[in-house]
Parts: sequence; C-alpha cells; structure tokens
Amino acid sequence: QVQLVESGGGLVQPGGSLRLSCLASRSIFSNSPAGWYRQTPGKQRELVAGISRGGRTKYADSVKGRFTISGDSAKNTVYLQMNSLEPEDTAVYYCNFGFTTARLMVIGHDLSDYWGQGTQVTVSS
Repeated sequence: QVQLVESGGGLVQPGGSLRLSCLASRSIFSNSPAGWYRQTPGKQRELVAGISRGGRTKYADSVKGRFTISGDSAKNTVYLQMNSLEPEDTAVYYCNFGFTTARLMVIGHDLSDYWGQGTQVTVSS
C-alpha cells in the first residue's frame, strides 16, 4: 500500500518559490527521520535536506539559505520550502523516511525505508 504521498511540484520561473509536501502514516512519521532528495537523468539521487525527529536539519551546500525542511506532527507531513529557485534545481524530488536519511544524518535506525512516488520540479523561464 502507498505509504508516502508527495505533492507540490510544478513549473516555476527562476527566482520563484514552491513548497513540496510529503504525507506519511503516523507510525512512519513518528519513528523516522525524513529527507528530500532529487534526481536528474543520468545522475545519482542526492540528498537535498534532512530532518531528525528532534528537529536537527542537514542541507546540501547548493540549497543552503534557499530551502527549508520542516515537519508538522499534527498533519504527519514533511515540507520542503524552496525559494530563489534556479534552473539547476530542476529535478524529480523524492521524500524519504527511514534508513537512507538516518544513515546520511548519522542517526541510529532500523532498515525500514520508505520513498514517495516523486514529483517533478521544473525551473524555467
């Protein structure tokens, strides 16, 4: 069954903003760190931003100061606010809860790992 549901992607002009959302089940949201990743054709998926259950965050250098990751426990949702978007931000964005993000943030976690279906973000004039 679907565990994570992403929304919020689309087409935006350079300098614009978008907010991505990732809705998780309560059990997944409550027990795992979360992250946003992006991937372009021919390249590996890369971490954009991660957040621990305690609110510690980690960002890729390329998005620091422009992107903000946050979580809303009442809605079981993690967000990625993206400002000052650049054409280089164009990619498919995926949310993750679990092992992949825990490993990158050096957090102890079991091997459970959940991914969203991906949402396209295109930055173009």
